[in-house]
Amino acid sequence: MDNVKIPSHVGIIMDGNGRWAEAKGKNRSYGHKFGAKNVDRIVSHAFKSGVKSLTLYAFSAENWARPKAEVDELMRLLKEYFKKFIKKVVSSDVRLRVIGGRDELSADLIKVITDGEEKSKDNKTNNLNIALNYGGRQEIARVVNNLIKEGKEITDQTILSGLDTADSGEVDLIIRTGGELRLSNFLLYQGAYSELYFTDVLWPDFDEIELDKALESFSNRKRRFGKV
Repeated sequence: MDNVKIPSHVGIIMDGNGRWAEAKGKNRSYGHKFGAKNVDRIVSHAFKSGVKSLTLYAFSAENWARPKAEVDELMRLLKEYFKKFIKKVVSSDVRLRVIGGRDELSADLIKVITDGEEKSKDNKTNNLNIALNYGGRQEIARVVNNLIKEGKEITDQTILSGLDTADSGEVDLIIRTGGELRLSNFLLYQGAYSELYFTDVLWPDFDEIELDKALESFSNRKRRFGKV
């Protein structure tokens, strides 16, 4: 991708797994399985393209309202994914961090997550943030409450420094697959000046070529940050 200006931090709302499966006459869990497989190739391609930090929206704080069977399968796939991915993350000098609340997660899933974060904590080349049981509004409220408890002044900078993605910086580009045109409570504060890219392509079909299209679109935009 010569002459393409690559965003430093990219967020992706991975939407469309269920609809992809239903279009094939399968249950929604079938789509989540293929969506999980797609994560690896997109993460690899993003980092090879020059993206420094990647934040993936895996499961929102509102997704618990989905049918229990679907949620249970999602949690199983996430645990399986983390177990397989940890070795690759560590060897690739990628720092893994799972952002969002953990109180609702199972003890065995938390253990797998903690293990991955601990083993990759000293990695420096790239940051991979997985948003799990995450909500942007909830994150902002938690950061502000922590600042109040610590007796610190609430400013733009102190809020930014307290966000789960603080080490990755503000988000340059947010991509949403699946055709929906909304942020769905994803990275609301750090995405204040993000460029937005929406595509009708469902997540399991979102391949390297589709990611390149999003990166090229970003490269062609002029970011003003409120200026002329």
